[in-house]
Amino acid sequence: MTKKLTEGEPAKLIFFFTLPLLAGNIFQQMYAFVDTLIVGRFLGVEALAAVGCTGSLMFLMLGFVMGLTTGFSIYTGQRFGAKDDRGVRQSAAACAVLCLIISLILTVVGVAMCRWFLIWMQTPPEILEGAYQFISIIYAGIIVFVFLQMQSNIIRALGDSRTPTLIMGIGIGLNIILEPVAILVLDWGIPGAALATVVSQFIGNVLSFLFILKKMPVLHTRRRDWLVATSRKMLWAHARIGFPMGFQTSVIAVGAVILQVALNNLGPTAVAAYAASQKVDSIATMPMMSFGLAMAAYTAQNYGARQYERIADGVKKCIYMSGTFSLVAGAFNIIFGPDIMYLFVGEGAEQVVEYGQTYLTINGACYWILALLFIYRNTLQGLGQSTVPTIAGVMELIMRSAAAIVLVSFWGYFGACWANPLAWLGACLPLGIAYYATGRQLIPESVRHSAGRS
Repeated sequence: MTKKLTEGEPAKLIFFFTLPLLAGNIFQQMYAFVDTLIVGRFLGVEALAAVGCTGSLMFLMLGFVMGLTTGFSIYTGQRFGAKDDRGVRQSAAACAVLCLIISLILTVVGVAMCRWFLIWMQTPPEILEGAYQFISIIYAGIIVFVFLQMQSNIIRALGDSRTPTLIMGIGIGLNIILEPVAILVLDWGIPGAALATVVSQFIGNVLSFLFILKKMPVLHTRRRDWLVATSRKMLWAHARIGFPMGFQTSVIAVGAVILQVALNNLGPTAVAAYAASQKVDSIATMPMMSFGLAMAAYTAQNYGARQYERIADGVKKCIYMSGTFSLVAGAFNIIFGPDIMYLFVGEGAEQVVEYGQTYLTINGACYWILALLFIYRNTLQGLGQSTVPTIAGVMELIMRSAAAIVLVSFWGYFGACWANPLAWLGACLPLGIAYYATGRQLIPESVRHSAGRS
């Protein structure tokens, strides 16, 4: 079930590897989308605001996990590209050890601190309790999310992007069934929405484990693999890539938290509108994110195989493909934004719809910047580089925070809508410079390597 990305036409490989990734990422975002949609439709705007205002806190922790596990799997992909089966097994074991430790720490910290976070963010009193109920349950089940991400990313690192997508689809299908049951039949309210999400992800975990057990013998670890995996050298090989990727996502999330504070001061209507439009935005940007993730796996395998010219060719063709998707997605949001917003709130909430359309128009017009950002960032990460992507994350924090502090104070909700485009631009500049500087170093090395083999 593995697939080598070191052989064949780069554009075709990247495109068909991206398609399942796109579906999987959309399914991942659908968890939050379904939570927001069902809560908003059945429990009202105030409940929608309560769940929506936790988005930045979820991104703070879940984004860290996604970046971390993606970083860990890059080492796995490099070993696979180098045809080092023992290294692949040892890497998988090291990922499991690190993820267990990290998930326990995150659970304790998240559950203990989430109410304080909400209070610090100046969450409106009328939605504070609902927000706490939702985010505390999500944080309590963080170990489920950590291992689901870990298994999915390792499977993708070995060239299989379809199976994690299928499993994610099953999970979101279960969530769509369980959430209305928890809210409407069992009358569990907001906590029911969170519990349905955790349960569906737990089932996805079990399915991922069974797939690896039956279909991916290269990941079947042995006692010696676990002994090597717990060595300082092996743990550091993963940590040096994974932790910077996780922290850069968290740094970005801090900016989102600061922005959420500014939004909370604008009232529940602004919070609800931003929450709903952000869910639409998250799904619309999935093609760009998926092309980026495909480049991480593609780059890692080709870097491990020392096929550096293929990396440059893949980046060029990926920019064409992802750039096209970004223009289409942006145009769709701008044209159909109001119709989409009415799905969340129904008739009678025109102010929420108007605010949402403002967000979707501004962000949709700038998706092309995000497309470049994802490609450059993930390519550098696939090469094992972490410094510049981390700097880019800091730039996102600075730009998003500036929008929250300065633009919101002058322009209100309109200023908040410019936070993302400014953050994308601030991050894209150092990433682009670093990528082309790295390319000038790798191509001559590729030529020397090819000459040596001949």
